[in-house]
Amino acid sequence: MADSSRTPAAPALSATALGKRVQLPGGELVILDGVAFAIARGESVAIVGPSGSGKSTLLSLLAGLDAPTAGSVEIDGAALSTLDEDGRARVRAEKVGFVFQNFQLLPSLTALENVMLPLELRGDADVEGPARAILARVGLGERLGHYPRQLSGGEQQRVAVARAFVTGPSLMFADEPTGNLDTATGQAIIELLFALNQDAGTTLVLVTHDEHLAGRCRRTLRIEGGRLVADSGRAA
Repeated sequence: MADSSRTPAAPALSATALGKRVQLPGGELVILDGVAFAIARGESVAIVGPSGSGKSTLLSLLAGLDAPTAGSVEIDGAALSTLDEDGRARVRAEKVGFVFQNFQLLPSLTALENVMLPLELRGDADVEGPARAILARVGLGERLGHYPRQLSGGEQQRVAVARAFVTGPSLMFADEPTGNLDTATGQAIIELLFALNQDAGTTLVLVTHDEHLAGRCRRTLRIEGGRLVADSGRAA
């Protein structure tokens, strides 16, 4: 019989009254204002909205890459605002993966070395084995020694996806992951991203202007003018 007194699990990610304002010579610019939502473990969520609406800023706040001027973000029930930069970096290393529009691979490192890097930074004893395995999984088992300049855009993004998943994160952030790719290559990356996400049971939060990509997620958050204006879920 289920234990009805058990405390419900904390959301994978939550935002409470989240705001971001910056001071400019002409006055205060409101980038985000009063954004609030919770994301359950294993959910896939797209953040959509017009250019300049605050989507990427929101993603940076959720990931602890930037600090809000109001409100709070919690990952697995732990408030990022209670942590210093080292603490936030530790949370990112242990729980978070990233896929960026411009890949953000280190040009002086090979594909294998780029994927090994987060494992090395975390202090793992075995870094090469998992890196080789995930690169084989994304179809780059024969390109381990290639540098980013020797890879196509699609191949670079596959390396970036492999790097994001190699640490076994519980939470994956993707910022316009197909933005720099042609349609066919972008579609292949989408399929790969969702296949890996399903295999790992990761919570996925992605920013996109691509309605097709957003439609692959179970839920869509729409941001306009720095405010959350819609929160819609796809039927199971």
